[in-house]
Amino acid sequence: MTREVEHEITIDAPAAKVYRLIAEVENWPRIFPPTIHVDRVEGGADGTAGAGEERIRIWATANGEAKNWTSRRTLDPQALTIAFRQEVSAPPVASMGGTWIIEPRGENSSRVRLLHDYRAVDDDPEKLEWIDRAVDRNSRSELAALKRNVELAVGAAELTLSFEDTVRINGSAKDVYDFVNEAGLWKERLPHVAEVSLTEDTPGLQVLRMDTRTKDGSVHTTESVRVCFPHHKIVYKQTTLPALMSLHTGYWLFEEDASGVTTATSQHTVVLNTANIAKVLGEDAGVLEARDFVRNALSTNSRATLGHAKEYAEARR
Repeated sequence: MTREVEHEITIDAPAAKVYRLIAEVENWPRIFPPTIHVDRVEGGADGTAGAGEERIRIWATANGEAKNWTSRRTLDPQALTIAFRQEVSAPPVASMGGTWIIEPRGENSSRVRLLHDYRAVDDDPEKLEWIDRAVDRNSRSELAALKRNVELAVGAAELTLSFEDTVRINGSAKDVYDFVNEAGLWKERLPHVAEVSLTEDTPGLQVLRMDTRTKDGSVHTTESVRVCFPHHKIVYKQTTLPALMSLHTGYWLFEEDASGVTTATSQHTVVLNTANIAKVLGEDAGVLEARDFVRNALSTNSRATLGHAKEYAEARR
């Protein structure tokens, strides 16, 4: 039995701008809460939102579980529609597809309709109910996030920061990668990690829960979903965030040159949560102080992790 559902939202932004944000999949982890990472597999190699067919691979959470699948998309910038169909769905989904439809509602307003059609494995009623909940939760979440991110695109520029820390390591990329990949051992390996839990039910798809100590001795809990590409890259998105952040995505990159020296990079993209600045940093603090605080805290931990990874890899050379 095929279920057909529709969700919609009105956004105070031009339809073409909304379409472009959906069409350019590189933006998805930053605008859609369930999305962890998206790779363009075929088509659209220039990253533009032009017409045509493309294949994308998506890693996302559904009802708290990490899933990944490959979809085909048909983009039509004239009609402002994007049709999608999963090639091989992740159980309990047997098949899944749908369409984004962006309708102009004047010069600076749009109606976005998100259509889904899907079936459950073996047409199982309980599995269909699970999919109903996941599609409803994710669709509402995606549309609300799309509205928020489009409408705040200009005003929120100062709230977004991206930065990276890099070290050169006289060791193999594999050994450096292994240190970061084996995060379940970080409590023993990293002094700033107080507790850690790592689950990897699907190879290369990890859920990492961690209690991290800051310089002032306080401990905060975070949870991330990580997508691992041996022995080159680990991409992540925090699903449980510290109070000062409303978004935190990033990656670890490992590049080995011909001489066997590895350049290891930790990259972060953060959107600040202004509602908690005064509570965390005091009444006199503003966005500038929050930017400095967050960057310093994340860089301190990244550099510490990279330093220990360097010791680990160089000892094995």
